[in-house]
Amino acid sequence: MKKPNRSLNSLSSDPGWTLFLDRDGVINQRIVGGYVTHSSDFVLLPGITEAIPMLNRFFRYTMVVTNQQGIGKGIMSEKQLDEVHRFMLMEIEKDGGRIDHVYFCPHLESVSPPCRKPRPGMALLARKEFPDIDFRRSVMAGDTKNDLLFGKRLGMVTVLIAPPSEARKMADLVDYRFDSLFDFAMAIQI
Repeated sequence: MKKPNRSLNSLSSDPGWTLFLDRDGVINQRIVGGYVTHSSDFVLLPGITEAIPMLNRFFRYTMVVTNQQGIGKGIMSEKQLDEVHRFMLMEIEKDGGRIDHVYFCPHLESVSPPCRKPRPGMALLARKEFPDIDFRRSVMAGDTKNDLLFGKRLGMVTVLIAPPSEARKMADLVDYRFDSLFDFAMAIQI
């Protein structure tokens, strides 16, 4: 796989990088055809509570950017989503991890909202709230084409968290590929 000009090795020498993470399928188990509507539905993927603290050592900021159209569909409320995110943050913090902010887009895909990945709205809001974010020194880690498009459109390094077969489907968008966020965290430790 072709490597980008900006190596992940530069993370250790440049503390100004930002990590953008998708949620479902990267941090927690994705519910295929459904939504995580309660904390009891939220299952962290293996190695996440170890991976996040390792990644925090290399990134100034760690942000979650997640499409949550279940709100727009009336399947869950923003209050329910906030409870899920509070649970996620508590679980990550138990082992010393840190998420600086969680951004979500509650709107239906059909209305093409500016906040819904692959559109840049959540990243632009993050930069407004954290003005020292530089997208050229940012990584987007996700498990879908929309995650990688989001990163590419903003000039970020993209990391696909998925099996090799998925990488072949979108090779032009993938800078790096790992089976899990834990594997990504281990790779940049070296």
